[in-house]
Amino acid sequence: MEPLTLRGSLDSLSSIAQYIMTAAATAGLDKKASYRLRLAVDEIATNIIIHGYEEANIQGDLNLRADLDDDSLTISIEDCGGAFDPFSKLALEESKLNLPMAEKPMGGLGVYLAIQGVDKFFYERFGARNRNTFVVNRHH
Repeated sequence: MEPLTLRGSLDSLSSIAQYIMTAAATAGLDKKASYRLRLAVDEIATNIIIHGYEEANIQGDLNLRADLDDDSLTISIEDCGGAFDPFSKLALEESKLNLPMAEKPMGGLGVYLAIQGVDKFFYERFGARNRNTFVVNRHH
């Protein structure tokens, strides 16, 4: 599929979702895998937009790319926000899972759910850019 570049704003989330669902359909993913992939990408993209751009008071783009091979669909999102490794937040979110129900905060599990929703997830920082990569196996 052609790569997609969008402005790093919340208005871009619906276009990102369309791109992901088109890629998932092209890959022949079932509804459940398609939904989990869309949710994962939406969570990370939202974090990039809110924390990487809006809260940092900078503007930037999101560059999405979908790559398809015989075994998997790989989605990558690149941004120029500050360095943020989602795995650094994962341990904090996982620690909330074991709290008694009355002590669990509302929300705050987005990164955990995003990473758990795909078969593989990678983060890398190169130069002044972040790359989040999601991999979903085509044949479950």
